[in-house]
Parts: sequence; C-alpha cells; structure tokens
Amino acid sequence: MAGTDDELARLRTLYEHAPCGYLSLRPDGTITRVNRTFLDWTGHRAEDLLGGTRFQELLPIGDRIYYETHFTPLLTMQGEVREIAVDLRCADGERLPVLVNSTLHPEEPGGPAAVLVSVFQATDRREYERELLHARGRARESEARVRQLAETLQRSFIPPALPPVPCLEVGDAYRPAGAGDEVGGDFYDVFEVSPGRWGLVLGDVCGKGVEAAVVTSLARHTVRAVAAEADSPAGVLRRLNSSLLRPGAERFCTAVYAGIERGPGGGPLLTVSLGGHPAPLLGTAAGEVRSIGRTGDLLGVFEDVALADEAVELRSGDSVLFFTDGVSEARRGRELFGEERLADLLSEVRALDADGITARIADRVLDFQDGVPRDDIALVTLKVP
Repeated sequence: MAGTDDELARLRTLYEHAPCGYLSLRPDGTITRVNRTFLDWTGHRAEDLLGGTRFQELLPIGDRIYYETHFTPLLTMQGEVREIAVDLRCADGERLPVLVNSTLHPEEPGGPAAVLVSVFQATDRREYERELLHARGRARESEARVRQLAETLQRSFIPPALPPVPCLEVGDAYRPAGAGDEVGGDFYDVFEVSPGRWGLVLGDVCGKGVEAAVVTSLARHTVRAVAAEADSPAGVLRRLNSSLLRPGAERFCTAVYAGIERGPGGGPLLTVSLGGHPAPLLGTAAGEVRSIGRTGDLLGVFEDVALADEAVELRSGDSVLFFTDGVSEARRGRELFGEERLADLLSEVRALDADGITARIADRVLDFQDGVPRDDIALVTLKVP
C-alpha cells in the first residue's frame, strides 16, 4: 500500500511540476484541473480558474475568436490539435506566448469526454520568429537597394538614348541577365569624335558585380577619351588595353570599336577593329550576311596585343549588327543560339529599320531562353536608309 501511495505521490509531483502546463477541460472549455506549472507561469490562482473559468477566456480577443471558430471545430473533427500558437493573458495583464496541444479523451471508460491540454512556453520561439520576419524584411529591402544600385550603375554604362548619326539609323537594346539585380559587364556607346567622324564601341567585361562595374566604367570612358587622339580603331583598342593593364583594374574585356565617316563613294565608311570580340555582321539589302573585322587579342591580358582594322563602305539598305556573346551564346539546354542562326535572323528582318531589327533580334534571343537570359544581352544596329 505504501508503495502505491509513493507512486501516486511521484505521479502527482510529475503532473504538478512538469516542464509544461497541463489542464483538463470540459468540451465547452471550462477548466476542471490545472497543474502548478501553468499557475506559476500565468500567476493565476487555482481557485479562480476552477470556479467556472473557460480556457478561451484566458486568450486575447483575436486568439479567442480563432479558438472558437477553428481550434474547437478541428479538435472535434480530428480528435487532436497540435502546436497552435496563441497568447495567454496572465493575472498581471501581461501576455505569455505559448504553443497549445489538445486531445479529446474520456476521463474514464464510458465517462464524459474531456479535453486534455498541454501548454508550452514559446517566448524564445516567438522572439526568434519575430526576428526572422524582421530579417526577411531587411533582406527584401536590401535586395531592393541592390537591384536599384545595379540598375543605376548599369544605366551609366548604357546611354539613355543614342545620338543621331548622319546618313545612318541607329538602334540599340540591352537586357540584363537573370532578374537584373546584379551589375553586368556589357557596355556600348556611340559618340561624335570630331566633325564628320563618329565612334561606336561595344564590349563585355569579364565577371559581374562592383569590381566588373569599375572596369566597365573605365573602359567606356577611356574609349571616349582616346578616340580623338588615336590614329585608327585598332589604336583606340590598344590605348584601352594599356588602361586595363594598370594596377587595380585586374580584369579583362572584349571590345569592338568602329570608326564611322563618309567614304569615297559618298556612303558611310565603317572601319572595325576587334579586341577578342565577336565580329559584327553586315547584312545587305539583298539578304546576304557576312562578318566584318579580323580576329584580335583579348584586352587587359597582354601588353603587346595583335589588333587590325578592316574597312567597308556601306550601301543603301545595308545593316550592321554589333552584339555581345550573350546573344550568340544564348543557351537552351545544350543548344546555343549561334552566329549562324543570328545571321539568318538578320537576313530575315533586313527590311525593318534599325530599331525594329534590334528589337526583333533581342526578343528572339529572349524567347530562345524562355524569357530569362543567362547572360547580359547588348545589341547595336546601324542601317543605311
């Protein structure tokens, strides 16, 4: 008998001082039993709670509505409800964040149903969840700022509008890789070098991010600065190569530079030099397409680079497409868009103006990648009306 009494005493102690709160309720929520742990946490007195208080009366109004409209119906249908986060109103008016588990259970075989409730403190968890929400909010704000910074920096590499060039239509397009939240390395520019002479540069700096942005800005502004002094397009790229070799740049790029002036026959004369860059494509009014320029060395790697010029005088209806490798190397699975497909497309759209040609090609390259470019896309088109 003594052993039985000791065992009952141990069970009562375990119940009263368990690491969680225990309550027994009638189906309507009236509290019929409560342990010491729950009383210590909330500051309520047993006689007050056992005098007809319903469990839902210990909840703030929002949690009380949830208890009556969701918690109780779920308990009735499923027989148990687990890890419901609510606040308990303590005796001093403070709120205690808790997690509640409940089961429907007969008090004794054949007896009336009772609701058995276990309550776990969730103060640390709730604080962690709030901090997690704040952190997510800060991350979203940070991502928005990064995206805005990327857009701002990228706009500095891409002219808001290209200037008119005599006897030529000029069209351009730029599409950033992915979601556009990282600064890319593609850049282009069209500018007047001197009266009657124009320059066009299009390039691609290795890498992305702020470091690539520094080199991209250096490349674009270097070309503008040296174009008037250099003796040829190849000379412009040599000066750019020297700038990229200075300490601090530490990145390389590809670039194509084209000098534009009036040719002997009266049409636009295009002189092209390639620094490791894909050759622009010349499309004629008859639909023939060929590349312009001789392969040259990558810029920013070697002090002595092999660069050459190639000149061509454009005729009425001719168009020249300058592009970065984000166009020719656009990928769909293992398939590349490719320069052959690009040449066919340029022939197909040759009747459009420069803006139309550029937009059609940019859209086709995007469609090829299901609307999500893997790399930056930059295009500039010149067309003789």
